[in-house]
Order: sequence, then structure tokens, then C-alpha cells
Amino acid sequence: MHVDTDTLATALYVKIDDELKSSPQLNRWRPAVGIAPKITDAELITLSVLQALLGYHKEARWIRHARENLTHLFPYLPKQPGYNKRLRTLGAQITHIIRALTLDTALWQHPVHIADSTPWNADDPARP
Repeated sequence: MHVDTDTLATALYVKIDDELKSSPQLNRWRPAVGIAPKITDAELITLSVLQALLGYHKEARWIRHARENLTHLFPYLPKQPGYNKRLRTLGAQITHIIRALTLDTALWQHPVHIADSTPWNADDPARP
């Protein structure tokens, strides 16, 4: 389990970091002088995607799990209020990343889609 989570986290981080670097218009303004953040936006978004993929609905529980199992990958993990505050400021970046991750999957182009747990064929002319 540890190796699989590590591999997933690494692959997600690389994809997210590359996406953020290829879209500089999404970068938030930071002053040239000042306190640098201890965790990058790419790392924070990676943690939030992992949280969703691993099924952690409560942020406090996720942060506890990450502190126990992911500190070798993410040396600094903010506490729950800081995690939540930073994620709220990353709305545009998260939206962009979710779209990029979705477009990378083959299911996005599949003709059968699930809507409200009812399968329907996108190519069927009888369906709206």
C-alpha cells in the first residue's frame, strides 16, 4: 500500500506541477520579498487530489493520515485551518487541474456516460 500511494502521489505531483508551470496565468501573485510558503501550490493541490481519491471526506482526518503516512513525500503539512484556507484561495488552479486530469483519462472520450447513475449513450439520437 505504501509503495502504491507513493507512486500515485509522485505521478500526480509531476502532472500537477507541469500543468501549473504550463499555465503561468494561473499563478497567484506573490511579493518578491517576504516569507516564502513552506508548501507549494502544486504540493497542496496534490494533497487535495489524493484526499479525494483515497476517500477522506473530513480534512482533519486527512491531515492526520497524511502526517502519519506522507511526511516522507511532503515534509511540511499545514494544520487543518491553514490547509483549508490555502485550498480556498486555489479555486481557479484546482478547477484547471481537475479538467486536465479528466481529459487525460480515456473515459472522457468514451461514448457511454453515467449521469445520475443512469447509463446513456452520447451518440444515441433518441436521447436529449
